[in-house]
Amino acid sequence: MPKRISEVGLKLDFQKYTLDFKFKAGTSRGILSSRDIWIIKLWDEASPQVYGLGESGPLKGLSIDDRPDLEDQIIDLKNKIGYHSIPQKEEKDGLVEILVREEFPSLRFALETALLDLINGGKRIIFDNPFSRSEAEIPINGLVWMGDKDFMLSQIDAKIEAGYDCLKMKIGAINFEQELGVLSYIRQHFKGSELILRVDANGAFSPDEALEKLKKLSDFDLHSIEQPIKPGQREEMGMLCMDSPVPIALDEELIGISESSKRRSLLSGINPQYIILKPTLLGGMKSSLDWIEIADKAGVSWWFTSALESNIGLNAISQLTGQFNLNDHQGLGTGQLYHNNFSSPLNIKLGRLRCDPSNSWNFNSLQLVR
Repeated sequence: MPKRISEVGLKLDFQKYTLDFKFKAGTSRGILSSRDIWIIKLWDEASPQVYGLGESGPLKGLSIDDRPDLEDQIIDLKNKIGYHSIPQKEEKDGLVEILVREEFPSLRFALETALLDLINGGKRIIFDNPFSRSEAEIPINGLVWMGDKDFMLSQIDAKIEAGYDCLKMKIGAINFEQELGVLSYIRQHFKGSELILRVDANGAFSPDEALEKLKKLSDFDLHSIEQPIKPGQREEMGMLCMDSPVPIALDEELIGISESSKRRSLLSGINPQYIILKPTLLGGMKSSLDWIEIADKAGVSWWFTSALESNIGLNAISQLTGQFNLNDHQGLGTGQLYHNNFSSPLNIKLGRLRCDPSNSWNFNSLQLVR
């Protein structure tokens, strides 16, 4: 594809970066101590001082683009992008679809973010809305990671002390009765009207045991449970959604489904109460908006959740969330997980995420933008 005469092309560079957790983060799929991400930098060669940033961060063992050739795809994108100039906002989605195949959802999200950042002047403003202008805040849930009972209880106490009124607890890795004990501890101190409780099983239950466990969980006045059984078991999940005393949210079930018709079929076949939107896993922001349109028509509620991104990716998802006037708690409290995250205006106070203009971006640890 030859460059059009008299037009200056885009330039792209990237850097692999390892995020280090402050603690061993337990999930039903294993323990996380670090994770690799790729930061892309995008600029017009006529104005190299103005650049957009995006983050491609597949989750190991979960994302469909957790594959060894992801970096090759980024190199290919670097080579192809020079044939294009900065698009108009309404042309951005088409350019992303041309340049990045749909089987690389986190890279699509990274390019979307970098393009919008660049179009908006390279100031990490992805969307101009009340949240990005520091005029509004987003209620979020406090995340309680798996571990032994004492570790989980200490997290709960810390989150309550910090002012959260909604907690999300990872379950499925330790003894189920111990997990029920943790939930009992919470409810002994806080009623459902005082503290919202969500749990996330990450597919840890077998179909045979799931309903019985859901009945036991219902004793604790739960808001919802995410992905009680592994994805791909649509008939079993549909039965659970119909019979469960705890509302069910689909999470991993959405991964890899890119066609709108198949998305409609999934929601009509399973009929969940909620779906969880993670742009990094679902193909980016445009893809997430498509899920929202389909869910709204199907009467399925939804909320946004980060997928353990750095503050670059979290900033984009938070500003996308800020496009909606949402009162429900979102899953956007992961910016404090890492020793070496990038300092940003994102700030959490009393369980609310806000964009604090007194805090600035700091990329000293990122060679890409020095």
